[in-house]
Amino acid sequence: MKSLVTKISKKIKSTFSPNREIKASYSKLDRLLQINLEMKYLDMFQSLKYLPPFDKVEFSSYSQNGEDGILLFIFLIIGTKSKKVVEIGAGNGIECNAANLIINHGWSGLLIDGKKRNTEKGKSFYKQRTNAWKFTRIEPKIVNSWITIENVNALIESNGFSGDIDLLRLDIDGIDFWIWKAIEVVSPRVVILEYNNRWAANQSVSVPYNSNFVGLEILPEGKGYFGASLMAYTKLAKEKGYRLIGANSPNTNAFFMRNDTGLETFPEVTVSSCLSSDYALLQHKLKYPLIKDMPVIEI
Repeated sequence: MKSLVTKISKKIKSTFSPNREIKASYSKLDRLLQINLEMKYLDMFQSLKYLPPFDKVEFSSYSQNGEDGILLFIFLIIGTKSKKVVEIGAGNGIECNAANLIINHGWSGLLIDGKKRNTEKGKSFYKQRTNAWKFTRIEPKIVNSWITIENVNALIESNGFSGDIDLLRLDIDGIDFWIWKAIEVVSPRVVILEYNNRWAANQSVSVPYNSNFVGLEILPEGKGYFGASLMAYTKLAKEKGYRLIGANSPNTNAFFMRNDTGLETFPEVTVSSCLSSDYALLQHKLKYPLIKDMPVIEI
């Protein structure tokens, strides 16, 4: 199923020129494929009582990696309550975890990013109405702001998001640990966090808090001094009433679920299981020596 979506998507993108009509046709097909996947997953769950692992359901329509497929799968199984997503560090709002939910599944979104050129591009994109989004008639709120622990709650609440939401995505390549720790105005059922896989499973550390912190060489090939280890996030998750339920295949993004949700279908997994990919093991081997003497806070 995953390969079907990927193959058809690549074929369409490589065959046709990116004019408006072709983009619209591709977008409609993408939505139809996702609806078909939902039906197959639902039938699998109801008739066989079987849930495939995350690496079997991954695909990317708008996400950088396979998060679109994992999120589609998760929310099919646990259902949605509010269809609200807050994404902090959303980039241009097009290549991000919220985009597919907004465009193809009619979610309401708050997308925040610190770079104005990103948010301007996102605002231009979302002036169009396509797929499920055209049924809601409300474009996502896109906000340009540098995020700190001092302003994050006010930013979220002042833009109309508070209380229970379905999804929080956090990826600012920096003080992410401290931002999640500070967030109180929303209670997401699912949280996705980028963790720094240069730190091993038994290391519970974060970069120190500094409101002006900028990650150092954050690209995969870079040194990679940013964020926090998965163990640190998992400890914080437990404090907040969440459990680790899995990661994407490269072991870069972790999925946490609130403990009042999906306990039987999405049990807790170990930190080490989410740092076992060849990529994560190589990143630790090659890059950890480059950051081991950088300042960290033990969590």
